[in-house]
Amino acid sequence: MAASKEQMEIFTFMGFLQDWDHGTKTVRHGILNDFINMNKGKTGPELELQFAQGASLFLTRLTAWLRLTYMVGTCVTEQLQAIGVFLSATSGHRYLVEVLEVGGLLTFLEILRLKQLREDNKQEALKLLQIIANAGRKYKELICESYGVRNVAECLANSKSEKTQEQAQILLELLAQGNPKYQLQVYKGLIALLPCTSPKVQQLALHTLRTLQAVVKIVHLCIVEPLLNILRTIHYEVQYEAIELIKTLLNYEVRQALLEGIVARLNPSMSDIKNRPKILDDESTANLAESIPLFVQQAAAGKVIGMVIQESAEIAEELLQLRVVHCLMIAMGNMEHADSQKQASLALEHLVRTFPVVEEHVRKAMGETLYELYMTNPEKLYLKMDLIQAGVLVGNKVNIPGLEEVPE
Repeated sequence: MAASKEQMEIFTFMGFLQDWDHGTKTVRHGILNDFINMNKGKTGPELELQFAQGASLFLTRLTAWLRLTYMVGTCVTEQLQAIGVFLSATSGHRYLVEVLEVGGLLTFLEILRLKQLREDNKQEALKLLQIIANAGRKYKELICESYGVRNVAECLANSKSEKTQEQAQILLELLAQGNPKYQLQVYKGLIALLPCTSPKVQQLALHTLRTLQAVVKIVHLCIVEPLLNILRTIHYEVQYEAIELIKTLLNYEVRQALLEGIVARLNPSMSDIKNRPKILDDESTANLAESIPLFVQQAAAGKVIGMVIQESAEIAEELLQLRVVHCLMIAMGNMEHADSQKQASLALEHLVRTFPVVEEHVRKAMGETLYELYMTNPEKLYLKMDLIQAGVLVGNKVNIPGLEEVPE
């Protein structure tokens, strides 16, 4: 009786394979959808039971058809989902090995590069790569050795779909964790994404860099310029991630370069407009005045300074050495951008209240009337200040002996 049942299962399975082998594209599409709906979440032993211990025979057909048709986009999403049923099956590690042996990894990575394929195709390929990466360190290394970091980073940068971008970001983070041989490669790949034209890509790259910083433990100086340039963005979610990453990196060896760059951006030159970041060239910002990104950057620099001097007296003293008081007062005199004035005023207020020597020299530079107006409500000074008082701030010469020297 048992033998008869087994023979019936084999006969049914062979009929299934025959339907696949002789089926048209439409027939195969239906077979794929039925397979996915019926078998999603099954374990390896359950799949073997379903296919009379011959599940690998169907998997082989799937991978072969995918390699033949993925470039023209034939049922790519369904094929990848069906392969995902095998790869995600508990106790189904052998399926993963079989897919890799026939070049499945290179096929998944190539799908990410093809412009003619749809975003959902790429999302499914990224999910399969995540499954492979989660299988262990040697599989993460295998992906990286196959130029996986470059392919995934390019997919993240070029995609117009947030779902695809998020899946790519998850994969990059996976490839860096528990993979010491290639974690620095992933880290550099994320830095290369910072000048990208997509705010979402910038946000994801910044967030991932901050997450991985404790893993990588070192910082490359090449991160400083692209990171500080992001302060020009009008997208506040991107600016938030940039500021948080800056605060994290102030604990590393790039602190001096970051502080110098932030102070320099308090008083940008209008010639910097020519070098504005590409993010400002998208359709939603095409009509902005060219000076706006510089004022946004100026305000962001003041905001960063205000945050870090409240959190660290040591950093506050280092900023004093970089003529920060002089630069903050010039930013406060910027009558064209209220937020620049506000952020600079708040940052300077903390320095004035913390360091008596700063209070003494700021009072002297402002004059008693303007100083009293300022200290009454620093946050609202820009609402009460006239052009003459703004000129006093811009033309200030604050020299604090032993701390900062401003040339006459």
